[in-house]
Parts: sequence; structure tokens; C-alpha cells
Amino acid sequence: MSTRTSALDDLIFGVDIQSGDIRGDAPAYAVVAYDGESIDRDVVSLRKLHRRIDGEQPAIVATDNTFELAEDKAALVHFLRGLPSGTKLVQVTGDERPEPLSRVAARHGVPYGKAPMKEAEAAARLAARNVGYEVSAFTNTTTVKVSRGRSTGSGGWSEDRFTRRIHGSVKTTARDVESKLDEAALEYEREVTEKYGGYSRAVFEVEATPDEIPVSARRSGDTRIEIERERRDGIEYRPLAKRRDHVVVGIDPGTTTAVALTDLDGTVLDVWSSRTADTATVIEWIIEHGRPIVVAADVEPMPETVEKIRRSFDAAGWIPQRDLSVDKKLHRTREEAYDNDHERDAMAAALFAFDDHEDQFERIAAKVPPQFDRGEVIARVVAGEESVEAVLNAMRDDDDSEEESTAHDPRELTDEERTIKRLKTRVERLEGHVDRLNDTVSRKDDRIAELESELSDARREERREARERREVTRLERETERLKRELAEEEGKNERLDDKLERLKELWKLDHSNFADVAEKKRGLVSVKPIEQFTKDAIERADDAYGIAPDDVIYLRDASGAGRETAEQLAAYEPRVVLRDGGLSEQADEILFEHGIPVGPASDVSIQEIDELAVAREREVEAVIEAWRDRAEERRRDRKAAEIDQLISEHRARNPEES
Repeated sequence: MSTRTSALDDLIFGVDIQSGDIRGDAPAYAVVAYDGESIDRDVVSLRKLHRRIDGEQPAIVATDNTFELAEDKAALVHFLRGLPSGTKLVQVTGDERPEPLSRVAARHGVPYGKAPMKEAEAAARLAARNVGYEVSAFTNTTTVKVSRGRSTGSGGWSEDRFTRRIHGSVKTTARDVESKLDEAALEYEREVTEKYGGYSRAVFEVEATPDEIPVSARRSGDTRIEIERERRDGIEYRPLAKRRDHVVVGIDPGTTTAVALTDLDGTVLDVWSSRTADTATVIEWIIEHGRPIVVAADVEPMPETVEKIRRSFDAAGWIPQRDLSVDKKLHRTREEAYDNDHERDAMAAALFAFDDHEDQFERIAAKVPPQFDRGEVIARVVAGEESVEAVLNAMRDDDDSEEESTAHDPRELTDEERTIKRLKTRVERLEGHVDRLNDTVSRKDDRIAELESELSDARREERREARERREVTRLERETERLKRELAEEEGKNERLDDKLERLKELWKLDHSNFADVAEKKRGLVSVKPIEQFTKDAIERADDAYGIAPDDVIYLRDASGAGRETAEQLAAYEPRVVLRDGGLSEQADEILFEHGIPVGPASDVSIQEIDELAVAREREVEAVIEAWRDRAEERRRDRKAAEIDQLISEHRARNPEES
């Protein structure tokens, strides 16, 4: 077992409360800025502490108790939200049940004093050694919201134009954000709210932290961009350094790569996923968190990427007899936590691989004496395919060779000679270690060059495929649009064909030279029926067979029409209107003013043919003549009434002349 002992290449702040209380007024804090060599000490207020963190952006803010910085969990979440995206909050004394700082410092050999400045320095030094737990309240999902930057009320232009401009700006900004996310190859989901002229808002759920997103929060004119990380259900404490025990590794490769680790008892230790990680990054993460005995995938055959990772560790491989179904993976991981389907699949691969090897692990562990490392023996038996006895004998030989002492001089060595001998041995051991490291670096450099070449080819291929997918999608959308337009045009064509047939029938009726009409039907005129005296009925009749000037109109129900309906009918300038039922006074007046004859349909013999109708010309003329007589009489009556009115008004103004 080994642990990482240093995380320090960056600035670390150690913080401890100097005076006051976070729940009271104006607490002061002892702050130690530590970069591995120099130490800067200061006492600041909470406000100034926030300004220093924002300005210097340390890698870690370390404390012995996070609730010295926030009065409760809600305030702690607010504090975490205000940290720069690259800054961690670390509680060096443990997770939800912290130890005394003095005990942790003594265990790790860090100087400790009870003064607040000494405690702040101890916290910084402990965090530099990767001691403590990172405090987190957010997942790796970030919400990017593009919305209106101002109200859509009047802005000097007409309100409609102003609203359209704002919504257009939101749409343009949203497309720009989407383009940047695509260029960064980030996985996201988009939800837009369309409004007049564009979008009122667009929300992107991005699988990345804010510092990985190539978009910054801003407010500019008509639009604003807000960036907020997704909250966890509670506060999570994660150890900075993890033990590098022997582990079973499950890997789900693809656009998003996920890795899960279990120990030799089947307990899930960690799970991680990334959309931007290459194979080298995955290997580095696994090295950092454990020593693989088995590398597993959830499909067969084993993907090439997983096989490369397995070979890099000389680990045993595991694949299922057939691809694991979603139901099986859900059932096996039902008691574990994960952020996405890729992490679930990697975790399922690791757990199923452990299930297959569990009996073997137990048999090997039962044979291992207490003085030997169980994980090391299991690793050599499973991955190296050696017997337990052979591994134990080899490990005993190694121990014996280390315990052998060299021949000694007859005389006892002086202290100086013993020191020189010890230093020479250390130098030889370090030189051998350096040689091994140089060989490892050389192999790694070759491997990195190979992987960079593969990555370049893969990215080039991915960009080409992405362009092809976008072009296919565009052409599919264009095809669907053209299909819709074709369907609409075909519908219009059918309607026009129907109308043409009806117009041909009308044309035959409107012309006197009926070649196909019997002699007894000469002297007929076409009549165009309208079901009701309403706007909709007039429009339906016009759509069905057309209404033209000098047409004979037949109102099947003339009641109920008002001024506007009568004006609409009068605009067609019909020759005469035949009616069933009585006209309203308003409609009668409008048709009279436009000089349109109106008569009862009962005075004319109307014969209907399907949707069309005909009447005798002489009967229609008789109705028109009768209306003219009534109209003349009506004009005389109206003229007489107007003269009587003038006389009455004159007499009212000049009573002495009466």
C-alpha cells in the first residue's frame, strides 16, 4: 500500500478563526499562504478573506473546521459557490466526524501550536501533504443559462420591434454558446423557450465544471449569461489522497470514458468519468488510485482501448460471455451512487468481474500467512498465473536476500565509517532507482508520442464524422421541409381542380349557346346559393364556385345579417339578391344604398342541380322590375319625409312666420 504524500505545486491557504464568531459580528481570521517554501501570514476579516481568495485563487483553502467559515450547511454551500472554480475547500481533520487538529498534526509530523496562526499554518502544511477531505456541494454538471438582459417593455421603438430585437439577440447568443460547446467537444443537453422573434431563454446542461466551459458569465445589453454548478443533495467529503491498494478496474470507453474501482472485498472505492480524457489520462488516474489486478469491460470482445490499458498494467482481463444487459447492470449497481450511465456501466463491469473472481480471491487469501501482503499475492497469482506456493516461496527468498548481511571486518567500524557505508548504500540504491525511472520515462515518452499520434488521427476522424453528421442532419431537415411543402402544394392543387370543375359547370350555365342543353331549357340564368346571410357562408360560397359582379344570389336564410355582412355582399355587386326570410333593417338599408335589387325567392322558380341552381331569366327580370318600382316609391317617400323634416325645422327656428 502506498499513498500520495504531496500535492503541492500551487498556493495553499491555511485558515483559522482568530477572534469573534461566524455567527456573531465581524469575525477575524488568521491566514497562512504556503507555497512549499515561503510562508506569508496575515489577519483579515471575512470580507477581505474572500477578496484574497478571489484575487490569488489558491489551489486549496484548508481549515480544521469548515463551520468556522460558515454558520450552517446553507451558508457553507454559499461559501463553496463563491470559490474560484479551481479552488478546493479542504477540512484537514477528517470528514463529518473530524479529529482534533493536534492529533492529526502529530500523526503526520507537522508542527502544531494552539495559537490561531499556528493552527492555520498546520492546516496549510497538512493540505500540502494531501491530508484531509475535500468539501464539495456540487456535481460536475454545470447549467449555462442565456436569457433576456432587460425587460421587453417599450424602449424607444415600437414595442413589437423592441421585443423582436431582444429575442433575436438571445437566439444569436445561444447559438454562439452552442457553437463554443461543440468546439470544446463537451456533452450537453439544450432546452430553449421560443418567443416572438427568437428565444426568451436557452438553458444548456453541460457535463463539465465551470473552468472547463469556454463561456463566461456576463450581462451585455439585450442578453445575459448565467453559469451555475448543479447542487448535490447534501455536503460530500472526499479524501484528497486515496490508498493505492490492489483493485479490480471496470472501464467503459467511448466518447465519455468512465472508470470504476473496487477493492478485493467487492467494495466500490471510486468512480470517475470524463468526456475529454484520452487513454494516457485514464491510465494516470488509475495509477493514482490503485494497482489493478483485473481490468474488466461490460461487452465482448474486449474493446481495443480497454485492452491497451490492461496490457499497460500487465493485469488479467475479464469480459462477460455476452454483453451485459441494462437490467443486469441496474440491478448489480442498485446500491451504488453514480452520476451517469457511463459510470454505471464501468461500475457494473468491475462488480461482475469481482463476482467471477471472488471465490478465487478467498481461496488465495486463506493460504497467505499474516506476514505477507494478501493483495500482492493475489495480484501475482491472478495476473501472473503463478501458484500460491510459488509466489510465497519467491517472496520468502526476496525477504531472505534482503536480510543477508555482508561479511564484516574483524574490527568494529567507527561511527564515521558506519555513516559513510550507510550513505554509500543509499547512493547506490538511489542511483539504481534513478536508472529505473529514466527507463520508465523513456518508455512513457515513446508511449506518449504514439498516443499523441493516435489521438491526432482520432480527432481528425471525429471532426470529419461530425461534419458528415451535421451535413446529413441538414439534408434530412431540408428533405422534410420540401416534403411538407410538396404536400401543401398537392392539397392546393386538388382544391383548385375541384373549383375548376365547378367553374366549368357555371360557365355552361352563364352562356346562352347551350350546345348540350335541351331547347326547353333556353332562357335560364345561373343562381349561386348562399346558405346563410353571414360572412363565413359568403366566403365559403365564393371559395366553392366564385361570386362575380352581375351574379344572381340566392340567400337561403336572409335573417340576422348586420351592416358589415351586407357591406361584404354588396362589394361583389350582384345583379339581384333572392331571399328566403326577412332582411334586417340594417342589411336592407345597405343593399338599397348600393342599388342592389332584393326580392323574395318565392317569386322565382329555382331549380337546383347538385351545388348549383338555375332560374328563368324572365322571372328574375320581373323581380328586378318590381324592386325598381318599390325603390322609386321608397325614394319618393324618403324625399317627402326629408322635405317635411326641413319644414318642421324651419318652423321651429322661426315661429313668428307660422
